[in-house]
Amino acid sequence: MTLVQLGPLKFDPQAGPPCHDCSAKCCKYFALQIDKPTTPKEHDNIRWYLLHEHIAVWVQDGDWYLEVRTPCKHLLSDNRCGIYHTRPTICREYGWPDKESPDDPCEYFTGNDGYDLLFESADAFAAWSKVELARREERLAKRRKGKGTKRAIA
Repeated sequence: MTLVQLGPLKFDPQAGPPCHDCSAKCCKYFALQIDKPTTPKEHDNIRWYLLHEHIAVWVQDGDWYLEVRTPCKHLLSDNRCGIYHTRPTICREYGWPDKESPDDPCEYFTGNDGYDLLFESADAFAAWSKVELARREERLAKRRKGKGTKRAIA
């Protein structure tokens, strides 16, 4: 009989990191925070990002990210790091929970991407963008209309 872990894995500081089980998800992409699009030009820029291969745009906790899905040059076929002892600081700080960030583990432990929004194609973003830009135009029209009427001050 084989036991199977249900739900996210629990981290056990006594056992150490489960590197032998890791799928190296964090070594197969990187994400850069970007500004939330507010203007038609900014929406078009995000659509342009998504017209490229291996790109996603997502929102998590209100913050926007551009994800580039490309593996690290030093990721080995067994998901180990080929430059482990000289890996960059960002790699050293990410992943295994520690005293400074016990509630901020990597995807291996959370099992949840937790996206508010996820766009993996320009078409999906364009459909969302069309609605958002229409809402923006409605708000701007109301502001313009409100500025045109003068109020008497008593």
